Order: sequence, then C-alpha cells, then structure tokens
Amino acid sequence: MMSMLKQLLSPKSINIAQSVVSIKRPDFLKDCTRCYRTLIVPQTGVLQFQSVCVQQVRHESFFKKHTAEHIWKSVTSVSNAGKKRGRGKGAGKKRAKNLNRGQVIGVGVDNIIWPGLNAPIIKGRDLIKRTKLPPDPERQARLVKLRDSMGTFKMLRLSPTERGWSGSKMPGRSIGPPDSINEYDFDGFDTKVLEFKTVFCMKANAGRYRRISVVTVTGNKNGLAGFALGKAADSRAALRRAKNRAGQKLMYIERYNNHTVYHDFFTQFCNTRIFVEKRPEGYGLICHRAIKTICEMIGIKDLYAKVEGSTNLQNIVKAFFLGLLKQKTHQQLADETNYHLVEFRKENDFLPVIVASPKGPVKTDPKEAPDFLQYVMENKVRLRKKKYLPFYTKKTHWYIKEKKIETVRNMDKAKYNLLAEYGEIRSFLTDKYPECRPVQKKSFVKQIDEDENQ
Repeated sequence: MMSMLKQLLSPKSINIAQSVVSIKRPDFLKDCTRCYRTLIVPQTGVLQFQSVCVQQVRHESFFKKHTAEHIWKSVTSVSNAGKKRGRGKGAGKKRAKNLNRGQVIGVGVDNIIWPGLNAPIIKGRDLIKRTKLPPDPERQARLVKLRDSMGTFKMLRLSPTERGWSGSKMPGRSIGPPDSINEYDFDGFDTKVLEFKTVFCMKANAGRYRRISVVTVTGNKNGLAGFALGKAADSRAALRRAKNRAGQKLMYIERYNNHTVYHDFFTQFCNTRIFVEKRPEGYGLICHRAIKTICEMIGIKDLYAKVEGSTNLQNIVKAFFLGLLKQKTHQQLADETNYHLVEFRKENDFLPVIVASPKGPVKTDPKEAPDFLQYVMENKVRLRKKKYLPFYTKKTHWYIKEKKIETVRNMDKAKYNLLAEYGEIRSFLTDKYPECRPVQKKSFVKQIDEDENQ
C-alpha cells in the first residue's frame, strides 16, 4: 500500500493516479487506513496533492553521544597542569549511590505477599495465597536515610597507635606479619612501611606505565629483621609483595644487652653517610624516623644516629643495615687488637671493667694500643657544629658566681680520684677521727667492714 501511495503522490503520475483511483475506487478505500482518508475529496473521490518539503533531521545531541560519566568528568576534572600545582586533590572520586541497597525483591510501595518470591508457598499444611498488607509509612523514610548515609564520605580514622609518620598516610604504618611459607608461620613478627610512592616508566607499547613502589621492614623485635622493595600496579599487591619478600630476607643483628649496639660505627651507601653512637639504657632513639622504625623492628631501644649527605630513604635503610651487620662483638675486637677490652660505666662509678680478653697472646705496650673510637669508626669523624659560650658568661653576675664556687667546683673529680685510690671518700684527718667518716655506698661499706675484721 505504501508503494502505491508513493506513486500517487509523485508529480509525474498525477493524471495516472486519478484514472487508477476512479477505476479501482472500492478496493483502494478498503486498503486505506483512517489517516489517509482525510486526503480524499469526498465529492470527487480523488486524492488531494500538496507539495512536500523534505528536510534531513538528526535527532542527536552532544549529550547523547557521550556517557554521563564522561560528561561529568569533563566538568569536574582537573587538568594535568592543575594537578601538578596541587589542585583538585579530592576530585575524581566516585560517590555514586547504590539505589538497590535496602530494596527487597517483591516488596515495594504496595505491601503485598507474593508466595514463592518474598514468602514461602506452603506454611505447614496451608497453601499461602497472595494477600495485600497495610502500607508501611516508614519504608520511604528508611530508604532516604540509607541513601543519604551513602552519599557522605567519611575520612579513615585511625587510633593514635596505628597512625604512621604523618597522619593516615602509609609510611610508618603497620601492615601485619608476612604470609606463612609452607609450614613456617611468622609468629611475633610485624611489618612497617618505610616508603610508599608512585613511579612511572615509559614502555614502547603501553607508553607511560604507572606502578606503586613500597619499601617495608619486618622483624620480631628480638634481633631478627629484614627489608625489601616491592612494586605492583595495585597498592595492595605492592604491599603484600614487599611484606612477603622482607620475610624471605631475614638477618640476625647482634645487640649489646638487648637494648643497643655493641659500639659506635660509621656506615655509608652511595652518598648517604650515617654516624651511629651507642647510648646507655633509657636514652631512647634519637635518629631519623626510618632508622627509628628499623630499630623498633630489630629490638634496639637506645641509639643516636646522625645522617649526612643524601637523605634518600632506600639509601638510608641499606646503609644502616650494612653498618649493623659490620659491627663487631667485644670478643672479636679483643682478638683483632690482642688487647684487653675495658669498659667505663656510670653505674660502676666509671671504674675500669674488663669485658673481653684476647684468646691468643696479649700485648702490654700501651703506646701501640689503638684509639678505640677511631678504630671502630674507621678513622671517620662526625661533623659537629662549633659551640659558642652563652651570652651571659660575659656578664658581671656570672663572674661573681664562678668566684663563689671556685673552692668546690672540682669536688666531683676529687671524689672519683679518692674512690679510685683509697676505695672511699676520705681526708688526711680520717685516720685520726674515724667517726667523722662520711656515709658511703653499701658496696664500699661492706668492703671496709671486711677489711677491718681481717
């Protein structure tokens, strides 16, 4: 029928159409629909001809060519130059609401029981029929409340003990022990992140290839520790890879009295130089934050370290582990030098105590004995800033104070000399007036009583 109408509407076949319609009028009227009957003149029964203007129309727009996500990204995104300047740090995060959440199949605005959908078909011996329940006025309010809670973005809150070096960022945070290997479980181990950064490398096919680089250190806080570098396209995969690699590269670190290093030492890796100094118990860890984290994993509690040169974190980690592995025990130092190793400690009132003796022959010439600090530091000296006297030392009141304490200013040194020479604090009148002897420490009192009894 459409082909017949096209022939009739064409300008070349107007006369022919009139004859055709007049001849086959009854058949044509049966085939035409109601919409085409309006074109027929009722008196003559001939189709009316009207000029037709054909214009091409494309029912499309910019908003139909692209997806909603692409259009919103073009409005809310930040250019690469803006990203380098720190703009739009919170942009680009999807905060889409899941409208299916809270919805149950078969439960809608009309509260109806559908057997087999939201209710069982048979309950006991009774066959449940479709029934309509009274409407639930609180349903819409519950859905709105649930959707509003999804739209708000809550920052990750960590307890103070779980935070890293700077807030909720990964460096300094604990990620748990490494994964078990065969039958060995890393019980008592803990892993902390030292470095977490994004790196790029250019590929011939893929172009700029982005990956996450992670440096971790793991240890049992009892001398056993290891570190490793892991890279992956995903942050979780990079963390897991670095953690497991660190567990496979464990090394044992010697500690003195389970709280500090055996001696001062100098270590270097590339352009990073570290001067490590031994400290007494209770001093704490005064050092770079990466070195402090490593010491916590090893079990070192008291240490001072000064970093000079490059502060590249991977170089610091490697240099510190090299220094820890190169340190020597007291017995090794005594065997190398063939001298007795003597220690002066405050709790012993700085009296000499032999801590190690050589296994072979012992040298007796004190002039040939090397300086201990220079020997363990490999003749390296830490750069120290020049200390200037305080401004008040040039004032008159300071001179008056120094003049008043002139008679007692060396009293501590005199006490140490008396203890080292006589074993007690005494004067030239002690033998004549023994009742004026000052109160001594318990250890010295026992020795004096034993000497008097003998």
